[in-house]
Amino acid sequence: MRFGYTILYVRDVTASLAFYERAFGLERRLLHESGQYGELETGATALAFAAHSLAAETVRELARSDPAGFEICLVDEDVAGAYRRAVDAGAEAVSQPEEKPWGQRTAYVRDPDGTLIEIASPM
Repeated sequence: MRFGYTILYVRDVTASLAFYERAFGLERRLLHESGQYGELETGATALAFAAHSLAAETVRELARSDPAGFEICLVDEDVAGAYRRAVDAGAEAVSQPEEKPWGQRTAYVRDPDGTLIEIASPM
């Protein structure tokens, strides 16, 4: 067993892909011709996006338009630079970079759909 991918349900897949490319420098893996599904390259797994309408077809009652109670974490050596780039690209600032008691530097932003994103230094 291995972790395959995370799917974020969003209003506009193309706009979400473009935001994550600008804000975090991730590369597009694919955008389905329907515009309802896309993926970004993140290493061993993919960060995927699906339209709410596609979720309504596949997950039915589990599909919802508000962000779920979770966060994604993107790891970067330069947390402050990544935070500034994300905010400049349209992310909502949640908490500025700070050093945690366990020695990790973290910051938080929200994407245009409200998903909470932690930007963290490697452990």
